[in-house]
Amino acid sequence: MAEHDLIDDAAFDAQPGAKKAAGTAIVVGGRRLTIEDVVAIAERRAPVALSDDPAWRSRIERGADFLRRHLASGATVYGVNTGYGDACVVDVPMDLVEALPLQLTRYHGCGMGVHLDDAQTLAVIAARLNSLAYGFSGVRPVLLERLADLINHRVLPRIPSEGSVGASGDLTPLSYVAAALVGERDVLFDGELRDASDVWAQLGHAPLTLAPKEGLALMNGTAVMTGLACLAFARADHLTRLVARLTALSTVALDGRAAHFDALLFEAKPHAGQAEAAAWIREDLAGRADTPGHRLQDRYSIRCAPHVIGVARDALSWVRRDIENELNSANDNPLIDPDGERVLHGGNFYGGHIAFAMDSLKVAVANLADLMDRQLALIVDDKFNNGLPRNLSGASPARAPINHGFKAVQISSSAWTAEALKLTMPASVFSRSTEAHNQDKVSMGTIAARDCLRILELTAQVAAAHTLATVQAMQLRLRMNETTPVPAPLRAFAGRVSAQSPFVDEDRALEPDLRALTARIMDCALIDGYRGESIA
Repeated sequence: MAEHDLIDDAAFDAQPGAKKAAGTAIVVGGRRLTIEDVVAIAERRAPVALSDDPAWRSRIERGADFLRRHLASGATVYGVNTGYGDACVVDVPMDLVEALPLQLTRYHGCGMGVHLDDAQTLAVIAARLNSLAYGFSGVRPVLLERLADLINHRVLPRIPSEGSVGASGDLTPLSYVAAALVGERDVLFDGELRDASDVWAQLGHAPLTLAPKEGLALMNGTAVMTGLACLAFARADHLTRLVARLTALSTVALDGRAAHFDALLFEAKPHAGQAEAAAWIREDLAGRADTPGHRLQDRYSIRCAPHVIGVARDALSWVRRDIENELNSANDNPLIDPDGERVLHGGNFYGGHIAFAMDSLKVAVANLADLMDRQLALIVDDKFNNGLPRNLSGASPARAPINHGFKAVQISSSAWTAEALKLTMPASVFSRSTEAHNQDKVSMGTIAARDCLRILELTAQVAAAHTLATVQAMQLRLRMNETTPVPAPLRAFAGRVSAQSPFVDEDRALEPDLRALTARIMDCALIDGYRGESIA
């Protein structure tokens, strides 16, 4: 564990699904995957295994067999014996059909931007594998086996993050997955950048030769945006719980009023998410009685926190539905019906549901950043913090004139919040006509998912700043009045934070503390089964 982790090794290992314990293989094929399944795969806590159900395996084989027979009969199938996209009117001679998939993977090798990290790459592969395992893509079992090998052997294609408009699926980034399977381009393996063909040789496999539709099946789908959306969901889910905890801690630090979170208030306005957030805050404040004095009502960023957090909680319910529907769908084109033996040309590659979900989650998460930033601004300002020192300085009176505590941290928090808010512009409304006006209405789902992850990163930074400042404020409050009631969950939480980031008496550079805590927050969001309890 890193030096600044909030959880000691023994406590962490004891948690269900901890990273250090290899989990049971997640079965792909004939069952629905959850967001948590994808996150476990992405975090290397579980391998994958293809289903051994004979009915499922038969379905996969029948789809590939029907497609072979259909082509042999002289039928025309888009992207199999025709050109791609606007070139669907171009017939491909039978002697070039076998070469066509490889050409597709090669000409889409034009991605740019930073590469997806390891967790993002594994999430993308898991999403693509599960879609193809749905049984409507006409691929061979060996293709599914090789995708599983990418996950289980950690053969990670270097996937550039930019270049997809989200329809016709994530073509360009997914071409890097396809290229890895055929032994082209570089992959990460055992921490080194290696040629894909050399890695397959080391693993005892020849690079895959793609069957006629398999290049299109790999690339023509929503796996990149969906994999990223799974990670975004997990982080947002965790952040809502953390913001509730920080609201409770802020209430103590500001000597505020627990009565603002009375259950009856939230029964009178029955949004499930805000009631859940209020219940978390009440639990953290249990046993704290309001004292007379100060304001009758705390400012909105405290009093209305459940209402802000509740919007995100309620949004997550339908965001989960849409992500998991996309995850458990056949989203390439054409679809191959192995039962009715039909080829269906459609548009399931369109990522509109993920685009809208990510655009919406961006707004909900950025509002969490704004809420925490407002709470932090109250806590550091001696005009509003009910008697705490200016900028939460812990210096002695003699040294106070030259110490500035959390002044710069609040400025940085404001900057991160502003950047998060700026990124909430919806990507889905920026559809661009591409590819000779064949792809003339596109989803921009992958850009929305990338934006959402960036907002989550910025919000985690705000949460780290708020955490350090609020724990400092609570300690200062206790110095002023050692009988200040601090409920047990908050005292334990503050103790863990303080163990890794000590009380700031003399000014010091807080970047290492902030980076370590931000990493801890992001890491908790990726741990299956956690909703903030890991920092309790």
